[in-house]
Amino acid sequence: MEKVPYRSIPDMLRHSAAQYQTLNAVEFRKNGQWVTLSYAQFYNRALMVSRGLRKLRMKPGDRIAILSENRAGWIIADMGILCGGGVTVPVYATGTPDQIAYALSSCEARIVFVSGKVQYRKLLQVRDALPHLEHVISFERFLGEAALPVTTFYQLSEVDDPILDTERAEIDSVIDSLTPEMPATIIYTSGTTGTPKGAVLTHGNLVFDVWATLDKVGGVGQEDLFLSFLPLSHVFERSVGYYLPLSCGAAIAFADSMEKISENMMELHPTIMVCVPRFFEKIYSRIYEAVHQLSLFKRKMFRRALAVGRSYVYARYIDKYVPFWLSFQHAIADRLVFSKLRSRFGDRLKFCASGGAPLDREINEFFWIIGVPVFEGYGLTETSPVLCSNSYNGLRFGSVGTPLAFTEIAIAGDGEVLARGPQVMAGYYNDEAATKEALVDGWFRTGDIGRLEEGFLYITDRKKDLIVTAGGKNIAPQPIENLLKRDKYISQAYVYGDRKPYLTALLVPTLERLLEFAQERRIAYHDLEDLVVHQPVIELYKSRVEAVNNELAPFQTIKKFALLPRDFTMDSGELTPTLKVKRQVISERYRDQIDHLYNGSES
Repeated sequence: MEKVPYRSIPDMLRHSAAQYQTLNAVEFRKNGQWVTLSYAQFYNRALMVSRGLRKLRMKPGDRIAILSENRAGWIIADMGILCGGGVTVPVYATGTPDQIAYALSSCEARIVFVSGKVQYRKLLQVRDALPHLEHVISFERFLGEAALPVTTFYQLSEVDDPILDTERAEIDSVIDSLTPEMPATIIYTSGTTGTPKGAVLTHGNLVFDVWATLDKVGGVGQEDLFLSFLPLSHVFERSVGYYLPLSCGAAIAFADSMEKISENMMELHPTIMVCVPRFFEKIYSRIYEAVHQLSLFKRKMFRRALAVGRSYVYARYIDKYVPFWLSFQHAIADRLVFSKLRSRFGDRLKFCASGGAPLDREINEFFWIIGVPVFEGYGLTETSPVLCSNSYNGLRFGSVGTPLAFTEIAIAGDGEVLARGPQVMAGYYNDEAATKEALVDGWFRTGDIGRLEEGFLYITDRKKDLIVTAGGKNIAPQPIENLLKRDKYISQAYVYGDRKPYLTALLVPTLERLLEFAQERRIAYHDLEDLVVHQPVIELYKSRVEAVNNELAPFQTIKKFALLPRDFTMDSGELTPTLKVKRQVISERYRDQIDHLYNGSES
């Protein structure tokens, strides 16, 4: 791997703007039409934001927050902040007013970018808790209130006034002064295990992680289009889905919404996507539902194609040798089956990156088999985020790959994964005690449990999520939950059993399948709360859980379960923005149901 050529994120963008001037950098929907910004235009817009912030007395090191859903304005604002030497503090748009106030107060943000009136009203609710807040800048136009005046993004940028040579020179001097050790962002952890902490990532952390990830994965360049839909507030999308493509001349297109990803894939024909496991779980389930509707002959053909595809993938990417006969069989399977499945992704998808939570091994294999490679990786907010990744040249299903260059992974005596490398954070903002607890002798304590085999890292669970039963068994809940979610009747699952004699589960039915079952059995019901307690439905799920139990050791099996009438959601606070389960929230919210599973009659 060559030496990282950039000192900071703005330095990287400045190089890209000069090298890829006329190439598309950003694509987004505006007034029903797709609009593009070239690299030169994008950089110029960032400079305009930086100029506007300087007029608001932003100084290098000032913390500037962005409270917005994904949009082009988000990344223009971010680059404008960084070009002026500021520190970007992303805040999840799904956050409650109190959560937002905590982050803004902690970092003492003077200036906040908001997407529009919805986020602005959250600030109004907690105005008294934000004594440092001086300016609100909105991407959308609306009238603010006297207690909290609003400036529009357009007004701040003064888009109609070209950047003067003197202004460009002033900003260039700031960019030149940025060093790898300087903070670029403070990202507050999602708080799945406690109070959020602000991870301070430096320019050097982020630039290295982008450069090393690009070197690891390979094959990304000017012809590529990234479809962006994960929250930019999360470091995974920010680093791999935003900074990385802008480092190598690729383009970023912002999806209209999570609900329209399938439609956007067909419109835009992306080549690369950054995803979380839930995305693949849903597509996998839909494909198998469609297969279930096929004739017996076509179902047999599908299963045969999968068997050939699995052999081909292992031969090509793991054994590194494909016999001619297997290559021939695969070509037929690809033409008859796999190519039709790939067309759902827009025909050009080269690969996806998966992170944020464990991806079920069988689902991962399936996507490789149909010709949509999924590079499962591993990292945390505190590590910018990528520590390890699978790739074409190094692939082991079930693992999260091998470490990036100059990155060390070790396993502590209790099984905890330790990491050391240039991407590890400087520390937690204004929290020396938490920093000392996380960073010990140069090693970052990840809080995850794992093992190393032939250089590949396998994550088994979160250290704090391990269930210790009354019988003393240590059980990782996530693999069991993944098995349950693979069932077509189960959308989401939560396994419980800490200090209890056996495991129980809360199951969220797949609504379409459950309603279909109710119609077939002619079950009369008033609403979903009524439907999930009907005896035929309970018996159905008993059989589905029993099928999963047959794949588990006796001490891992689910003895009792409860069906919930609604999904876990971000809005309800039960999921993080990357769709990971907040175990503490769910265990508290459904305490009565869980207690009943241990005190009441068996399901």
